[in-house]
Amino acid sequence: MNKKILLALGLSALAMNAQATTVITIDTWSNEGDIWQEKILPAFYKKNPGIKVEFRQLDFSKYDLLLQDKERAGDLAMCRPFDSSLKIFQAGVFDEITEMDGIENFPSFAQSPWQTRSGAQTYCLPMASVIHGFFYNKSVFKELGLKEPETRREFYQLLDKVKSDGRYQAMSMSVKDKWVPATLGFQNIGPNYWKGEDGRLGIVEGTEQLNDKSYQSVFAELSRWVNYLGPDYQSVSYADSIDAFKSGKVAVYPAGSWGIPTFRNEIELGAFKPPVAHKGDECYISDHTDIGIGVNTHSKNKEAAMTLLNWMTTAEFAERLTNSLPGFFSLSNHFIEVSDPTAATMMSWRTECDSTIRSTAQNLSSPKHNLEDEVWNQTYSVMMKQKTSIEAANDLQFKLAEWYLPQTNAKKEQCE
Repeated sequence: MNKKILLALGLSALAMNAQATTVITIDTWSNEGDIWQEKILPAFYKKNPGIKVEFRQLDFSKYDLLLQDKERAGDLAMCRPFDSSLKIFQAGVFDEITEMDGIENFPSFAQSPWQTRSGAQTYCLPMASVIHGFFYNKSVFKELGLKEPETRREFYQLLDKVKSDGRYQAMSMSVKDKWVPATLGFQNIGPNYWKGEDGRLGIVEGTEQLNDKSYQSVFAELSRWVNYLGPDYQSVSYADSIDAFKSGKVAVYPAGSWGIPTFRNEIELGAFKPPVAHKGDECYISDHTDIGIGVNTHSKNKEAAMTLLNWMTTAEFAERLTNSLPGFFSLSNHFIEVSDPTAATMMSWRTECDSTIRSTAQNLSSPKHNLEDEVWNQTYSVMMKQKTSIEAANDLQFKLAEWYLPQTNAKKEQCE
């Protein structure tokens, strides 16, 4: 009888423990759930043993639509910046978190991609940014006596030296996959031409135009790059360009920081920031607000979801995120030590240069009218030698002025 009582008590305790565990689901487009479970979330579980987290990967191309399906709502969801997530918030999917504890740990520029256009409401917690620059093979640089370039003149002298030596390809980048030259080319070097936030906001506000000389110059430089991308560059895919750089046969790779894990165990990896026109010039980097996280309005586990979100405002989370996913940098203002040397180098550029975000992100790219797609098309056309830099810049401006009122009004004022 005693054994039966003890067994019943044990089963009852197990049942109570099972009932005490709340499982919350995070919807995401990425496949990094295993890294979260292994490296990031154990610290959260230690403080909150009654909560467990599961990840549900959704189709990237249908992500926004799937989040709006109330019947299959998760508890939290990863948020893309600006118009994409704003539309989802306006559809009633995300809870407002404007006054949540810990939001003060994120500066205004970090919150803005997940706020209404007036800035009055915040609906996703800022999480991570990615930084643009150039990766290089340190072994190749040592062998050829090269050093990190600071100016554009030094950059092209370096590429010319690699090309003339003949043992290595100077640079590897896909043009065939249109998003690549636009993201790793145009948005990488562009901020040094249009002066970061000043130029970006000039387009948003209609005080500057996309066919100004600064944008023509970006396209002109990208056109010059094709001389260093190797034979038959037109057919090289993104995967091909990665394989080429990993092979150790390429000197320079235009990059986003998210590529650090891909290369760091394959070659002796280094990074340098986009070169400026002249030594001593102010520098600008694309430090793009890439990902946030919000609580689903239809969640059945709001309390547990908010417990996780509150933990994600802490220095502990910022450190674990940045060091577990090298190349994704916390958007909080907590001071953290970065363990990966290439990631630490890229993060240090924040103290050396002014940060900006991708020029097409805010207000200019929506499902109906998408400047981002136009940048893809025009960059591709220039690098495929189908258009001149002036033609591409003029076409880009024409497309934007067709629908974006501040640019349409600016065009009318010029005509008058």
